[in-house]
Amino acid sequence: MRTLFKYSSLWWLLTVNSFQIVLTSRTSATLFVIAKLLRFVFFAVFLFALFAGTQVIANYSLLQAVIFYLTFNLIDTATQLFFREVYRFRQQVVSGDFDLVLVKPSSPLFRALAGGADPLDLIMLIPYVSSLVYAVSRLGSLHITTVGLYILLLMNGFFIATGFHILVLALAVATTEIDHAIMIYRDITSMARLPVDIYREPLRSFITFVVPVGVMMTFPAKALFGLLTPTAVIVSFLIGIAFLLVSVRVWGASLTRYASASS
Repeated sequence: MRTLFKYSSLWWLLTVNSFQIVLTSRTSATLFVIAKLLRFVFFAVFLFALFAGTQVIANYSLLQAVIFYLTFNLIDTATQLFFREVYRFRQQVVSGDFDLVLVKPSSPLFRALAGGADPLDLIMLIPYVSSLVYAVSRLGSLHITTVGLYILLLMNGFFIATGFHILVLALAVATTEIDHAIMIYRDITSMARLPVDIYREPLRSFITFVVPVGVMMTFPAKALFGLLTPTAVIVSFLIGIAFLLVSVRVWGASLTRYASASS
């Protein structure tokens, strides 16, 4: 409990500092939020246009496709909210500032991964969550079990996204490369804006189980619709736990290869 309080307090201090830095340039922050909103709206328009000539795609209705898209945005934005520090980590390694992180009495992984939330992503969560709640309410009668599974699989998707970001950090420690890696991650996850069922095999299985983007983004909504079998639900959680544990092990191995900027 003491450790949890310690890291919660540290995260809060880092977040307050991050908020102050971002909000010093209100013009840039406003433009960033507008750009994110426009990207969200443009893809939503594309989605409606896609369904204009047909009632279903891959056996999913327009409303279901919207929920898939909103679920993607929720997980994607939540991970950026908490793990924005990952995008700035390379500079710490190149400049040698990461040396100072390693000698402090706190987890270097925590500092590199969650070094302060992004207020702009917090703002973006408001329309995403509101739209998602409205879309889900339009589904009609929902069973408490499917809603519970949806929430649990959202958390599982967040764990998988955490694993991806830890792997990116590990790569940065070993090679100082992070910019391209995080962009590749974002490109792959963007394939799950729509359900992965639209892709043909073997690509569908690859992005579902090997690179578990499907488990991360698509499975929560499928559980909400009652389309996941109990076996699929169990496998989803096993994949999430295993992926996170493996990523932490890779991070630990990467630290053994870290060469200080001063060495």
